[in-house]
Amino acid sequence: MIDIQTIATGSKGNCYRVSDGSTALLLEAGITFKAIQQGLDFKTSEIDGVLVSHEHMDHCKGVEGCLKRGMTIYMSQGTKDGMGLDNAQIRIIKSKEQFRIGTWTILPFDVQHDVNEPLGFLLQSDNGSKLLFATDTYYIKYKFSGLTHLMIECNYDQQTLDENVESGRTHPVMRKRVMRSHFSLENLIEFFKANDLSKVEEIHLLHLSDSNSNVERIFKTVARATGKLIHIP
Repeated sequence: MIDIQTIATGSKGNCYRVSDGSTALLLEAGITFKAIQQGLDFKTSEIDGVLVSHEHMDHCKGVEGCLKRGMTIYMSQGTKDGMGLDNAQIRIIKSKEQFRIGTWTILPFDVQHDVNEPLGFLLQSDNGSKLLFATDTYYIKYKFSGLTHLMIECNYDQQTLDENVESGRTHPVMRKRVMRSHFSLENLIEFFKANDLSKVEEIHLLHLSDSNSNVERIFKTVARATGKLIHIP
């Protein structure tokens, strides 16, 4: 079993707590440290590590606060350089080089985003659960087997984005940027088709755009395509 808590998601900030019952991790620290504390009911000492996917502020805003509290942060060299940080509590991780935090074995993998060295994470617990975490990527080139839980971006659906461009709500330049840096509903469905979801218990859809996503359309489409329990925080 895995317990997943969404503390924040979206362009204003991302932060998630995951636990296998033995080891608790934070995935992203994209809100203020005060907000992280509140989201964790001030039990920050129970967090065994913080994984940060990239250096955009909605994913790393609270990192310095976490470091001041003695929390260990895991990120790529490119993300560290992009943030301009130099702290002994930062652990550098590399794509396709697995490491351990408590009862979790974690395999970082490269994703496609407009930053230095962004990562997704495959987390396998000693209890047999297997969690995929991927956000801020327009494409995932890898295939995964034996997944039990997915935390994955569905930033926009093409129909809503196109309608916003036609109505003038979204600038065409922004449309191009969104399509080159975020996971669409359509690409997500193709990802599902390419992967074995037979053991998946639940899917958490993350980082939905406030303006370029139709929540009802996304929920129904993913539920119909997968037949799984869907959560949209």
